[in-house]
Amino acid sequence: MTAGTADRADASARYITITLDKRGVSCRARLLDDEAPRTCRAVWDALPQSGSAYHAKYARNEVYTLVPPFADPKPGRENPTVTPIPGDVVYFGFEPWEIGNPAYGYDEGSVAHGEQGATDLAFFYGRNNLLINGDAGWVPGNVFGTIVEGLPEMAAAAQDLWLRGVEGETLSYARA
Repeated sequence: MTAGTADRADASARYITITLDKRGVSCRARLLDDEAPRTCRAVWDALPQSGSAYHAKYARNEVYTLVPPFADPKPGRENPTVTPIPGDVVYFGFEPWEIGNPAYGYDEGSVAHGEQGATDLAFFYGRNNLLINGDAGWVPGNVFGTIVEGLPEMAAAAQDLWLRGVEGETLSYARA
């Protein structure tokens, strides 16, 4: 690829911001349009999205929000992983029966208990993640973005979420 080609490719790239609102920390992620075009289109068309922030119980170094399903049609599986790496931005679509288990700790009346299921928008900030759930088994997600700016700051804020709690924190996704 020549320098000119690389410049054109970068000029056509799309970016989103991911923000932990209460903590005032943001990062910038590039959408992976070539690897996950259906997922990127669905997310981009539905932005902005925001909801309560959660730190993962099972996956390890993950922060996510649950929002009502927005993709019609659903993107299906593309660019899937069960071992996300730091900087991965991942989409999960859950049916109501997959996420409404009271053991998961979501408040009654939350998006997790919606009749349509929920969409999980997540970012991963550290290594050694494994997307497996004791009730459901493997939980592959679509990697649709990669954090290109602000990962260390988001990782520090995510660690603070883990240590001090998520109450009152929201996670927001918007076009950059």
